[in-house]
Amino acid sequence: MKLKTMFCLLIAAMLVFGLAAPVMAGGKKDDGKLSIGVSLPTQREIRWVLDRENFEAAAVEQNISISVQIADNDAAKQQNQCENLITQGVDILIIAPVDGEQAKNIVEMAHAEKIPVIAYDRPILNCDVDLYVTFDQYRIGQLMGQYVVNHLPRGNIVVMSGDPQDPTCVPLKQGAMDAIAAKVRSGDYVIVSEQECKDWAASEAQRHVENALTNNNNRIDAVIAPNDGTAGGAIQALAAQGLAGRTIITGQDCEPDAIKRIIEGTQSMTVFFDVRQMSRAAVAAAINIVNGGNGNPDTVANNGFKDVPTIGFPASEVNADNYRTLVIDSGYMSESDIQ
Repeated sequence: MKLKTMFCLLIAAMLVFGLAAPVMAGGKKDDGKLSIGVSLPTQREIRWVLDRENFEAAAVEQNISISVQIADNDAAKQQNQCENLITQGVDILIIAPVDGEQAKNIVEMAHAEKIPVIAYDRPILNCDVDLYVTFDQYRIGQLMGQYVVNHLPRGNIVVMSGDPQDPTCVPLKQGAMDAIAAKVRSGDYVIVSEQECKDWAASEAQRHVENALTNNNNRIDAVIAPNDGTAGGAIQALAAQGLAGRTIITGQDCEPDAIKRIIEGTQSMTVFFDVRQMSRAAVAAAINIVNGGNGNPDTVANNGFKDVPTIGFPASEVNADNYRTLVIDSGYMSESDIQ
């Protein structure tokens, strides 16, 4: 082969591998930016849409690379998506688990590749997860139960919880049950139905409340609904019997539809926690951990394996008297969102 031909082939090969190297070196996209993989359980509820929007906005603000994956409430899909993020070589994972127990497999796979993991909103159980960023789930449930106590002297109560695979349902329900416990013991409250809502589905809540209404001759005085989506389902069941607005309904997530219902009088309250703050705090903690820090936790939460360093955020009751101050004046929603 002539020397000139060999030289040309060598240059061509260098160009090919030179172009490939930035993409494949170390399995990472070598664009110089810190890379975060985020796995969210769903986009069916507006609060998770807001989480995604705020993660992506924080990435732009911090000049980092972010890849957000949506698991569609499927734990197996979430694991596959996270495996792909690990293979791509992200620097850190932020996971809101579909199934808190099964997600420990993701933590183990990530740690095998020296990739830290932050549990977001929901705990990842029985593993050495690096950090947990969350709202106080027990307090959220407590606010729901206490609202009922403050507004209902006695009556029949329907208690619902969220998806059984979601570990936040345990402290959430416990907070509500502890708040109403004295009324239940005294006999002022009778729990006539206690059900789970798979996938936090409004249709599940509607079915449970329909059954409770049928079994109790429409005498339902309060429904502890675990979030705004299930509150909407409960209200549909009540509306079919002409009872919407006459039964106390709780919720959480502070969705625009919930605020509309609170203004209309069909939903009694919701619980507000600012996902803008939490998602940005998770990104800031991720950057800190990748750079050798500990994420700056302010408390701990036991996940069955260890006391996980935790960043906690407060929650507030929203009702017809204070919704404007908490969610409109704060900029969390606009007037047009609730028209």
